[in-house]
Amino acid sequence: MNDAGIVWENCLKVIRQHTSDQSFKTWFEPVMPYKLNGKKLIIQVPSQFFYEWLEDNYVELLRKALDYSIGPDGQLEYSIVVDRGDKVNNRPPQSQSVGTNNNSNNNSGNNNSYGNNSNNNTPKYQRNDYQRNNYNTPNQEPKQVKSPFELRDLNALQSDSFLNRSYSFDNFIEGDCNRLARAASFAVAEKPSVTSFNPLMIYGGVGLGKTHLVQAIGNFIKNNSLSEKFVLYVSSEKFTSQFINSIKNNSLQDFMSFYMQVDVLIIDDVQFLSGKEKTQETFFHIFNHLHQSGKQIVMTSDRPPRDLEGMEDRLLSRFKWGLTADLQSPDLETRIAIIQKKLQHEGVEIDFEVIEYLAHSIDSNVRELEGVMISLIAQASLTQKTIDLELAKRTLNHIVTESEKEVNIDTIIGVVTEHFQVRIADLKSKSRLRSIVIPRQVAMYLAKEMTNLSLKSIGYHFGGRDHSTVIHAIQTVNDLMDTDKEMNNTVHKLSQKFKK
Repeated sequence: MNDAGIVWENCLKVIRQHTSDQSFKTWFEPVMPYKLNGKKLIIQVPSQFFYEWLEDNYVELLRKALDYSIGPDGQLEYSIVVDRGDKVNNRPPQSQSVGTNNNSNNNSGNNNSYGNNSNNNTPKYQRNDYQRNNYNTPNQEPKQVKSPFELRDLNALQSDSFLNRSYSFDNFIEGDCNRLARAASFAVAEKPSVTSFNPLMIYGGVGLGKTHLVQAIGNFIKNNSLSEKFVLYVSSEKFTSQFINSIKNNSLQDFMSFYMQVDVLIIDDVQFLSGKEKTQETFFHIFNHLHQSGKQIVMTSDRPPRDLEGMEDRLLSRFKWGLTADLQSPDLETRIAIIQKKLQHEGVEIDFEVIEYLAHSIDSNVRELEGVMISLIAQASLTQKTIDLELAKRTLNHIVTESEKEVNIDTIIGVVTEHFQVRIADLKSKSRLRSIVIPRQVAMYLAKEMTNLSLKSIGYHFGGRDHSTVIHAIQTVNDLMDTDKEMNNTVHKLSQKFKK
């Protein structure tokens, strides 16, 4: 084993610890150590696309491995092998020296020969546990060397296999709002490409759990499949970016070949392929190949296939081949379960009164609900305060104000009580005095108009009244606005305060 082989062997020890078996076999076994020049290790990769994938997703891991095997001054460069189509012997590859430091000015652009021994072909390195690819045939030569540390847009340690391991079916809270999508996803995870749910399209609004669910599919397959399946999660934006780069670098065939060997393709937010005709055409061919080969396809979108504009009809028709399942906004019980699960995970206990308040106050999406929980726990920890109803209200008001989201119901109650000169406790009481009933009804009306809260949640904030009481209040205010000019002016005046 030569010096380059020893150094690369040490690098692989680190890489193995931070990648799955499938990722290691796909992306690191085909790599060959080429040469060691001082503290610069040169490795050979089989194609331009292969180089771009490593550069996009494993830069941090390669840096970590290089620090272990050579030290912080170590450098790494790629030698990309291309098929020239003619016999090229005894032509040494050319290199461009680029250091591992992003701020380095070492990229001088000088071409330096790796070797001038005219009696030897490009050095080869053989390992028993590698499946040796004949990269160094007489018809091939290494391309210009490139550094993997020029771009560091992704943290490879977090993107290994491109699945977030924290997403699982166990921590996905099931409710009426997502039961079909969850059941279909689990069926696909248990038997990918065997069920009739191929492709599986999951759609819904922002923050409802689409990405969580499809990544849970990928994680389940990787953790439970008896055979090693190549599972790949990719966003539509990244797919498009890779496609554009493959055209720019004349490596479209490499791009197509790579995606056509995937066993389970999970592509997120396909609506962003809209209007990208060439990208759609390529995805169409990949889709066809995978589907006809019995491979599983899973997709997410923010709307059902019939509402996707700017998409080719032939692609839309294929989206409808399998099952389309939607995710809706979580109901009250599901929101309470989500909060309780989050608190359990963080090891925090709070009164059910606070949980119920949060569940009634935020019903737009799961992501916002979890964000409020994180902020609440952080504030309690930093200020050394107990999480009570007062802290929950302050936290919620702060988040709403800072992010300029829809008006908070507590803000509405505050404005109404100030205008009518009544107490908050009066609005939540059982008092039937007209001086209390009218402000309460106006507040309910504004809550319905200015927030996304359900009738049940609005009623909760007014002493636990049921949805029929809220409906009656809204209808009463509407009728008064039609017949009472003063009431009409009052409601409009209060409404304007929330639009400033």
